[in-house]
Amino acid sequence: MAKAGRIVAEVLESLREMVRAGVTTREIEGAADAGIRERGGTPAFKGYRGYPASVCISINEQVVHGIPSARRLRDGDIASIDLGVYLDGFYGDAAISVPVGEIDRQSAELLRVTEEALYLGIRNAVEGNRLYDISAAVQRHVEKSGFSVVRMFVGHGIGRELHEEPQIPNYGSAGQGPRLKSGMTLAIEPMVNAGSFEVRILDDGWTAVTVDGKKSAHFEHTVAVTHDEPIILTKLQ
Repeated sequence: MAKAGRIVAEVLESLREMVRAGVTTREIEGAADAGIRERGGTPAFKGYRGYPASVCISINEQVVHGIPSARRLRDGDIASIDLGVYLDGFYGDAAISVPVGEIDRQSAELLRVTEEALYLGIRNAVEGNRLYDISAAVQRHVEKSGFSVVRMFVGHGIGRELHEEPQIPNYGSAGQGPRLKSGMTLAIEPMVNAGSFEVRILDDGWTAVTVDGKKSAHFEHTVAVTHDEPIILTKLQ
């Protein structure tokens, strides 16, 4: 999983550098597919439950599962890029949200708070804690900052399958849920909206958008629970 995670991290970093006004989301998808395969991996998302691309790219009010297209990025956009890799029987999964050029103050705050919430959640992914200790840490930080956590989509276990138990909500009460044990591998992924937490699915059957049209951000890492500190498997060391 560490090898799959490293591919995820390297490719996401290369995609981050592509994010600029005028680039199409399909061009980013092509680079993602090539980058994964050049490193010996297989795109985890392509064909998964019928999904048509190797990466999800969600813009502004799109929360998750945006399908790459001829749409061009514009200054002021937020581009959320979600990437999964399959390698030698195991999966890695991570996401980043990237500003396009100059973004407004609220958008910058949304990105900052969402990424901070991810790392606060990860800090609680330690042996002996309860699963919802992760959830509560995310929710507390997001809501005290004036934003909302998405309820329709959650994090998940990951390993030999892309999505495994347990589900990991980004909301909940600390001290609840199963006890975390060394060896568990989790995909922790706050999805945070500037306005209401409510989302809906577009007619393409995949793209989730905020019901109020306000922007959303998404950050994710694959994390291993150990006897000591959690290990982030999708982060360049």
